[in-house]
Amino acid sequence: MKAILKNFLLLLAVFLIIAGIFSTFTLTASEKREVTLSALVDQVEREEVQSIVVKGDLLEVTLRDGTLEIARKESAESLTAVFDHYGVAKEKLSANKLTMDVQKESGLAFWAAAILPFLIPLLIFAGFIFFMSRQIQGANSRAMTFGQSGARESKKEEGQTVTFKDVAGVKEAKTELAEVVEFLKDAKKFLAIGAKIPKGVLLMGSPGTGKTLLARATAGEASVPFFHISGSEFVEMFVGVGASRVRDLFRKAKKSSPCIVFIDEIDAVGRQRGAGLGGGHDEREQTLNQILVEMDGFEPNVNVIVMAATNRPDVLDPALLRPGRFDRRVVLDEPDIADREAILRVHAKKKPLARDVKLRTIATRTPGFSGADLENVLNEAAILAARNNRKEIAMNDILTSIEKVMLGPERRSRVISQKEKKIVAYHEGGHALVAHFLPDADPVQKVSVISRGRAMGYTLKLPMEDKHLHSKAELLADLAVALGGYVTEKEIFGTEALTTGASNDLQTVTSIARALVTQYGMSDLLGARTFGQRDEMIFLGREIHERRDYSEDVAKQIDTEIHRLIGDAEAVALTLIRTHREKLELIVAVLLEKETLEKEEFDRLMEGKQLGADKTSGEKKGTIQQPPLAAKKSVPQPA
Repeated sequence: MKAILKNFLLLLAVFLIIAGIFSTFTLTASEKREVTLSALVDQVEREEVQSIVVKGDLLEVTLRDGTLEIARKESAESLTAVFDHYGVAKEKLSANKLTMDVQKESGLAFWAAAILPFLIPLLIFAGFIFFMSRQIQGANSRAMTFGQSGARESKKEEGQTVTFKDVAGVKEAKTELAEVVEFLKDAKKFLAIGAKIPKGVLLMGSPGTGKTLLARATAGEASVPFFHISGSEFVEMFVGVGASRVRDLFRKAKKSSPCIVFIDEIDAVGRQRGAGLGGGHDEREQTLNQILVEMDGFEPNVNVIVMAATNRPDVLDPALLRPGRFDRRVVLDEPDIADREAILRVHAKKKPLARDVKLRTIATRTPGFSGADLENVLNEAAILAARNNRKEIAMNDILTSIEKVMLGPERRSRVISQKEKKIVAYHEGGHALVAHFLPDADPVQKVSVISRGRAMGYTLKLPMEDKHLHSKAELLADLAVALGGYVTEKEIFGTEALTTGASNDLQTVTSIARALVTQYGMSDLLGARTFGQRDEMIFLGREIHERRDYSEDVAKQIDTEIHRLIGDAEAVALTLIRTHREKLELIVAVLLEKETLEKEEFDRLMEGKQLGADKTSGEKKGTIQQPPLAAKKSVPQPA
């Protein structure tokens, strides 16, 4: 519809332009005054006419005062005959020195004047019919190609081919895929000893870990065609269209074999069948059935490897994961400190870094960050440096961008009262103090009372090294640290003055305590077992349903044990707050004055040393109670 309207407006514009050109000629002609033949004869008799130019039946008259006139005569009669008819003597014409010139009208002008008034409207109408027919043909062609896949083939352009060198970290994943590359390059070597080429490779990992990039790198290493499509592009409103697109995709792939077919977010069509409404005639299930047949059906796919990516392998249909379909499952974990440093080096190649930038330090400050997170950190740092009209990216830019990625931008314009600022300072000081004096808690990196994102302040604590397992002592320490702000408010301002600022802390505490009892088997009272089975149902939204496999008496014991764990953690936090009250007051005083405490300053305060003026750091500010992305990933949360 938009294309038809566009063509109609174009034709209308052409018509208006042509009409304007004709009107220009008309206006030019209308500038000359038209007179009758009798009036012209009178002017000749009065000797007012200087010259007459005859063009067919048109007479262009120039008077002696420079006035231009036009008159018309019969085309078959000459001007001399006209004057004779009106009784003008030839001697009169000679005495007046009147010049008469006869110009023959050109054939082109004659035919143009005769044909154009009819031809131009006809051409405009024919052009409109032509464009309309083109639109109808385009609609028909789109209807005929409705069942064709929209897979795009990546072209091999010089300097843009991605290889394993462009993918930092994920060493084990690259090792697994190196065998696939060798299969594609020299399949005969494996077929000679009876080895079958793998049908599919499933890339599993959290968002941002580089699944799509690794698939492109595999195709780049093998130097084979690479067809990529999203799982959602198969699904349409009409049943059978997705299956048709799958058949068309594999038909194209077989013609280009050896090649790689990459399906991103395969869980859009690969979810377990029979889990929702619609039975076996659902469009998504029909599409999945066709994928299963194409991967391991009656027709073998020679040298066509299907790669797929998902961050939800738990919802995939078992038929997709059986041998013969996705034979290889490659897991992409979040990068450790060495991999994070390597990823930072890749993304920092085209960015001018200042001499004080240390990528190892940045990797230390970003536990739990994925490759996409690290790329975003450096990009935000570059934007910050450019905004401040600097040619290089400084270390402070990167540290600030880390907090921006985790928490959001600073909100320095947010005005809070001195009373609320004092409450926030005590709250964050309580978190930091408890974290410092608990040996199993992660060390404090930064404390701030400046709003960032939705929070009014935050205490950032990061582990010294990457953690994959968490002990009971560490989780109990996390409970006490999370309650540090709540306990401090209660101790300093009284129960009646408690605020809503600790709501996120209380949610975190309840979640960790419930996980200790029901998931990790760390309760001395209830023993080593789990309680409840959590099922995810996706129908009209996402709903988590828990199937209770325990009695009401056990449920009461679970609640009692959760309450006990939280009470013990609150007692630990309260003891530390009361014991080190003087140091808490020091932290609050510095926060109210400088608003931010970095790790070095905080450690000096805890050691009883005075802060030097040169140690003041007012450039990097931050906020929120729980450590954002990094800290959240370092503490296991219940699913």
